[in-house]
Amino acid sequence: MSTEPLADPAAGLGDPYAASSRETTEGRVYTVTGGDWDEFIDESAGEERIVINFGPQHPSAHGVLRLVFELEGETIVKARSVIGYLHTGIEKNVEYRTWTQGVTFVTRMDYLAPLHNETAYCMAVEKLLGVEAPPRAQTFRVMLMELSRIASHLVFLATGAMEMGATTGMTFGFREREEVLHLLEYLTGLRMNHAFVRPGGVAQDLPEGYREKVLDFIKVMDSRLPSYDKLFTGQPIWKQRLKDVGYLPLDGCMQLGVTGPVLRSSGLAWDLRKVQPYCGYENYEFEVPTSTEGDCYARYLLRLEEMHQSLKIIRQCLDKMEPGPVMVSDAKIAWPAKLTIGPDGMGNSLEHVRKIMGQSMESLIHHFKLVTEGFDVPPGQVYVPVESPRGELGYHLVSDGGTRPMRVHVREPSFVNLQALPAMVEGGLMADAIASLASLDPVMGGVDR
Repeated sequence: MSTEPLADPAAGLGDPYAASSRETTEGRVYTVTGGDWDEFIDESAGEERIVINFGPQHPSAHGVLRLVFELEGETIVKARSVIGYLHTGIEKNVEYRTWTQGVTFVTRMDYLAPLHNETAYCMAVEKLLGVEAPPRAQTFRVMLMELSRIASHLVFLATGAMEMGATTGMTFGFREREEVLHLLEYLTGLRMNHAFVRPGGVAQDLPEGYREKVLDFIKVMDSRLPSYDKLFTGQPIWKQRLKDVGYLPLDGCMQLGVTGPVLRSSGLAWDLRKVQPYCGYENYEFEVPTSTEGDCYARYLLRLEEMHQSLKIIRQCLDKMEPGPVMVSDAKIAWPAKLTIGPDGMGNSLEHVRKIMGQSMESLIHHFKLVTEGFDVPPGQVYVPVESPRGELGYHLVSDGGTRPMRVHVREPSFVNLQALPAMVEGGLMADAIASLASLDPVMGGVDR
C-alpha cells in the first residue's frame, strides 16, 4: 500500500489527508492508509533508521498485539503499542444485560483469570445491593481465585518460555495448567468462562468429595513446581535472556500506574489481598514476595513463588470451609434458585421445579420474572478492586435503579501495564523486547475489552 497521500478531486479537492479512490465496475473504491504508520515513516525520513511492524499476527507478540519499532541496527530507539485488534465491547455489552447476565460477559475479558473478573464484578453488584455473600461462598471464591492465579502464572511461564525458544517449559506449563483446569471443571462445571460466581454468592455448592480432589491437586503441584527451578532458575541461558532486561524501577511503575508482579518486582509489597483485604483474605496466612531487581528475571521468580503461596492459601480454604449456604437468603436476589447436576448437565433441581410448578403459582411467577427481567439494584456507583494475577483489577459500576447497569468501566491491569513497554524496551535490543513483553504478561482480551 502506498504511503503517499494522493490528491483526488472526488475525495476532498486536493486535501493531502483525503483517501485516494479509483472507479471500478462495482463503484468507487477508496484506499485508506494507516495514520500511525505514515507518521512514523515521516518522522524517521532521511535518517539511518528502519521502522518495522511486530505483530499483530506474530508468534511472539503475546496475543493479537501490534508493536511498531524504530530501529538503529538492532537497538530499539522508539517503540509504540497499537491495540484494538481483539475489541469485543464487553463493557458496553454488559450495560444491555441484567446484572446476573453480566457475569457471562466479564468472565471472557481476561480469559486467563476469569474467576477474578467474576468475583470483582459480583462484589461490586453486592456493594450496590448492600448484601454480602455467605462465609462458605466467600471461602469458595478465594479457593477458585487462587486456582485461577496458578493457572494464569503457568500460562505466563509456558508462553514466555516458548517465545524465547524453551519449548520444554511450554509443555511443562500447559501440562500443569491442565491439572488446574480439570479441578476447576470438577468444582464449577467448566474449564474456562465459568459464569459460576453470581451476585449474592456462587451458582452451586461444592461437589461431593471435593476435599480429596483438592488435596490430590496440591500434592501433584507440590511435586511438580520444583522442576521449574531445575529447568529454569539456575539455567545460564535463561538467566542471560532475563537478567538486567526490561528494567523498570519503582518510580517508573508508580508514574505509569503499573501494579501486580511487575510493581512488586521493583520493591513495593503492594498486594490488595494484604493492603485492602476482601473475601476474608485478612484471615489467611501467606507471604507477598517482592524483589528490588526490577527486571524480567525477578518477575519470573516472583510468579513462581506466588504459585507456592496460592497453594498455601488453597490448603487453608479447605480448613475454613464451614457448612452453610452459598447464596444469600434474599429470594429477590438469589438467582438461579436451587441448582443441581442432572443427567442433562446443570439445571434446576427436580424438587424445586415440582414446587414452583405444582404448589405455588406465586413462586413460578417470581422465578420467571427473576430469570427474564432480573432484580433491581438501588441507584449509586461503586468501585471494587481485586488482586488479579496481573495487578489491580477494578470494577466501576453505576446503577440508575434498574435491572441492568447504567455504566460499566473496568480498570484492567493488562491495559495499564502495557503502557510501560516502551520504557522497558527503548535502548535495548530487539531480542530483549520479546522477554520484556512476556514479563508484563498482558492478556489482550483484557486490553481490548
